[in-house]
Amino acid sequence: QVQLVESGGGLVQAGGSLRLSCAASGRPFSSLVMGWFRQAPGKEREFVSTISWSGARTYYAISVKGRFTVSRDNAKNTVYLQMNSLKPEDTAVYFCAARYGSSVSARSDEYDYWGQGTQVTVSS
Repeated sequence: QVQLVESGGGLVQAGGSLRLSCAASGRPFSSLVMGWFRQAPGKEREFVSTISWSGARTYYAISVKGRFTVSRDNAKNTVYLQMNSLKPEDTAVYFCAARYGSSVSARSDEYDYWGQGTQVTVSS
């Protein structure tokens, strides 16, 4: 079992920044591929970013590429999502997720564990 706890969400003005954190426990963190997803009201959950177990490979949704940066600290069992130049359309509940294996993935159904989510609200 893996437990994931997100933090760092909040209310920010457009153009501002936030850094989300996701702390993992229960399994060797370095064996996990980590992902970030988000879900806005009335919309389906969508992929944001993913990072390989070593951090060497990262991928982003087109909508956030160039503005968001995913990273991880395996010594702290934590993955981060640095979000810059935030837009109102980034408003959503952000979830971190974990999956076993070596392949990164943008598919939510390929992740085994999920956090409870943290709200990000960007005002215009």
